[in-house]
Amino acid sequence: MTTYTAQHTEVTAVNQDSRRTWLTIALCFAVAVLEGIDFQAPGIAARGMAAAFELDKLQMGWVFSAGILGLLPGALVGGWMADRIGRKRVLIASVALFGIFSIATAHAWELYSLMGARLLTGVGLGAALPNLIALCSEAAGERLRGTAVSLMYCGVPLGAASAAMIGIVGFFDDWTVPFYVGGVLPLLVLPLLVLWLPESAAFRAKQASSSQQVRVPVVQGLFHNGAALPTVLLWVAYFFTLMVVYMLISWLPSLLVGQGFSGVQASWVIFSLQIGATLGTLMLGVLMNTLRPLAIAGLIYIGLLAALAALGIAESFASMLVAGFAAGVFATGGQGVLYALAPLFYRTEVRATGVGSAVAVGRLGAMSGPLVAGKMLALGTGTAGVMIASAPGLVVAGIAVFYLFVRSRKNPLAN
Repeated sequence: MTTYTAQHTEVTAVNQDSRRTWLTIALCFAVAVLEGIDFQAPGIAARGMAAAFELDKLQMGWVFSAGILGLLPGALVGGWMADRIGRKRVLIASVALFGIFSIATAHAWELYSLMGARLLTGVGLGAALPNLIALCSEAAGERLRGTAVSLMYCGVPLGAASAAMIGIVGFFDDWTVPFYVGGVLPLLVLPLLVLWLPESAAFRAKQASSSQQVRVPVVQGLFHNGAALPTVLLWVAYFFTLMVVYMLISWLPSLLVGQGFSGVQASWVIFSLQIGATLGTLMLGVLMNTLRPLAIAGLIYIGLLAALAALGIAESFASMLVAGFAAGVFATGGQGVLYALAPLFYRTEVRATGVGSAVAVGRLGAMSGPLVAGKMLALGTGTAGVMIASAPGLVVAGIAVFYLFVRSRKNPLAN
């Protein structure tokens, strides 16, 4: 009888842990979908915004980059706070912030109020992502971390595809609609997070034992005890990969319209890109656990270089759809692999900070992408010139990712 009771208790505990894990992944996935809508909204609304505020290409580059600039302090502060007061609390505050200021974007009255609203939306988006990654990573445990993060992160391209659908169904000319959608939905999800999202068990355990332990300083957690090289390599890979991802998200719709495609056709290409991104995130998330380091790094970055070249030379609508799909598979799918890699190199007490620092450095690349693209277009280089300029950075990122995979399989630091 005692043995049966013990076994029953153990099975119940396992089932509760499993339910908690899947509930965490499901709620984080929902927030990731909302992030994807907000990430893509400026690109979908770009033509209408430019007309409403009489903005040239360089000014639009600043509008894009204002939102991305907000991601940087958001990721740094959000990750740092999460390691101190909890992942759940910071995530809830982040979702509220980007929901409110997405709605505020639709009420902007001139360039600077538009940039300010996008900046604060970016702060909320940036603070949310390290917590989504940390929550899913810690809920799944060491063996399934990569899979859990990939499942969660595929919500981002799905959300972006949903934003593209807004343009496809005929709201392309009303530039405020994507921002209303991207603002109201997060506010509706907030009560679900408050009621049902469990705090990370690993974080709670560390908090419970913190009275007997000295808190690990941020610098020591990121750069000492073997973490320095992975930290630097993560920063390099994030910077160049996110530079290309956000260049595509921000400028591709406008580039397509400039090449003679209609607004609806441009939305279809973005939709194709984001569907490719969803499938790529899932596919590469599985392959990262099975392929050799050289194979997975080569697959991501050679594939991305080929997709960018195809985007630069494609002329027909059909070929542009295919090129966009491939760009999504390797650009956003590769980004998802980076998000799954980062938690492997940091211990629980600095995991959100470590992931947040990598995301923040990546946002520097993300911020530079739209600005560089806007400047090159203003100089008349065209779409092909913008794509070619991305190649050297992607080669560097591919080398960094190769060494990260080698390091993660030989001596992972996380516990």
